[in-house]
Amino acid sequence: MPDVPRPAHTTGATSGQAATGLEWVDSHSHLQDTYLLGERGPDPAREGRGDGAGAGAEGPGTEALLAGALRRASEAGVRRIVCVGTGPATSKDALALAHRSASGELGAGAPAIWATAGLHPHDASRGTEETIAFLERAVASGDSASQGGRLVAVGECGLDYHYDHSARDVQRHAFAEQVVVAQRLGLALVIHARDAWDDLFDVLRAEGVPERTVLHCFTGGPEEARRCLDAGMVLSFSGIVTFKNAADVREAAALCPLDRLLVETDSPFLTPVPHRGRANEPSYVPLVGAAVAQAKRLALAQVADATGANAIRVLGL
Repeated sequence: MPDVPRPAHTTGATSGQAATGLEWVDSHSHLQDTYLLGERGPDPAREGRGDGAGAGAEGPGTEALLAGALRRASEAGVRRIVCVGTGPATSKDALALAHRSASGELGAGAPAIWATAGLHPHDASRGTEETIAFLERAVASGDSASQGGRLVAVGECGLDYHYDHSARDVQRHAFAEQVVVAQRLGLALVIHARDAWDDLFDVLRAEGVPERTVLHCFTGGPEEARRCLDAGMVLSFSGIVTFKNAADVREAAALCPLDRLLVETDSPFLTPVPHRGRANEPSYVPLVGAAVAQAKRLALAQVADATGANAIRVLGL
């Protein structure tokens, strides 16, 4: 692929920072996995989604590491971050981090943080009961974004037939349950889908697609993109869009309407070019936006403005 354009007026060597004045939303990050860990710690089942970088940071100094990541994100123009839960522990940690953000504890200049809660398909065999109970308690206590809180979505949930860490019928059942919960609680839905398109759409046909649904870390091509868009979803593109062998993902980004598009890091996984081999972080989201802008032949500012507005609208930030 041609070189990914680096945003102009960089402010540091760590991220290829945003052009001066541009603001970004990282619509999908796992900061709480990286710096808080919670009761579960890094999940080895999810490490295959990354690039060899660690799935978490342990020991003393994690608060300083978190502060550094947030500072770099702010310097890169990242104004909002969505921390995504993948099970009861990481969902709890995501919402706790969002509460710290809302209280101002993370600092006046730090990006604002919101949270999701869900059960990743890798862990579907654990059952959804604890995750759904957490979601219900959070909404009952006024924690949903529509109530002025910081919980914005159910997920990430879905189907992953690439790794098959949980049986496929169990994955389908857990996904269906979370689709229903998103509709019942009035939350957005964040979907993970890998090598499971037909079954994904079968579940959604049976349960209905929530009005605000995000297909995160889109890994399909134009055909899958059209199916998602026809179903009413928003597509979120990650660092994969910068990879040399991801021409089909760039084609999907090119055809995705600007008002149906988000950008994300999925950090600490899927670090974009040119930082492969390092742990990903929200400050790298402008690089994802730059690759999308190149694929769509648009100015970087158009992508930053549109994806930020879309995230605010779709996720209720």
